[in-house]
Amino acid sequence: MTLQHDAAPVAPGDAAAPVNHAHELEIVEVVAETAEAVSIVLDVPEHAESRFRYRPGQFLTVQIPTERPTGAARSYSLSSSPHFETDLVITVKRTHGGYASNWLCDNARPGRTLTVLPPSGQFTPAGLDNDVLLVGAGSGITPLMSIAKSVLIGGSGTVYLLYANRDRPSTIFGRELTAMLAEFPTRFAVEYWFEDQQGLPTADALARSLELFSAYDAFVCGPAPFMALAHEALRRVGIPEGHITVEKYRSLEGDPFADVVVAPPADGESTATVTVTRDGRTVELAWPRRTKLLDLLLSQGFDAPYSCREGECSSCACTVTAGEVKMLKNDTLVDADLRAGLTLACQAVPITDQVSVDFDQ
Repeated sequence: MTLQHDAAPVAPGDAAAPVNHAHELEIVEVVAETAEAVSIVLDVPEHAESRFRYRPGQFLTVQIPTERPTGAARSYSLSSSPHFETDLVITVKRTHGGYASNWLCDNARPGRTLTVLPPSGQFTPAGLDNDVLLVGAGSGITPLMSIAKSVLIGGSGTVYLLYANRDRPSTIFGRELTAMLAEFPTRFAVEYWFEDQQGLPTADALARSLELFSAYDAFVCGPAPFMALAHEALRRVGIPEGHITVEKYRSLEGDPFADVVVAPPADGESTATVTVTRDGRTVELAWPRRTKLLDLLLSQGFDAPYSCREGECSSCACTVTAGEVKMLKNDTLVDADLRAGLTLACQAVPITDQVSVDFDQ
């Protein structure tokens, strides 16, 4: 579909074929990292390579086979680096009572395929030449590993990793971290924290470990209580809030793989008009007032980004450049985002008759 800036509005009944964002990727290897965690290596076919370009720290949304009517989908961080690894690697740790993680750990095997959405997420460094401080616990190491490898291989920054675990045997990527220390002795350092030896970490103890790195860009990932402690420790050592990035984990309640259904406008109901720009291309569409913007775009064949369709991941965030919209739900955008004109396409409905949004800003 060729998108033209001066195209006439497209009526809902004239929709192009919906874009199928889901892809089947073959598992080519499963690596046992610990007794409770595996890395799943996925091959990306040549025809889909452009859809699976990603930034260090991003995630994949994976469809888990289930009989549940609402489906089962979970987001798993990529532990691979786009700067030297051609395959995608997600690392999954069993969660007690967790259906998806246990299914993957028990059933992932070479030759099987997984249905996934393209990479997404905002837990990424702005560049690879700044020094970075990575603070993680448990499976929170997964996106941090992607960032560390990318900075060391694709950039010039130094990397300091503080990594907390229950004990040494539960340490994911232990062998790989040892190899990285040997390969980058002047640019990479790791401090391990083992609860069976040191007890649970506290904000004071973490601050003492991190006080030398107040000039670094910090990234934090792990269980929520740990991330809260780490965030407080980073503030105490003087790292500005704008240089602290904390990963946000949310379980998906809906099914982002479900078919998009857009109801036609009710009799006598007027439609708004929306002008949408992405990747330098622009399209103008008729927008039914009760239809979420992302649903409209997908139904019209527009290649809009998304991961959850629930307003919880911000993958579909775009900038309103003209007109006004209302979000039905917002759990991710903060006041500064809203002041900058950001909205979530999966939750936005029109208020004004004319709206312009830009995914490129």
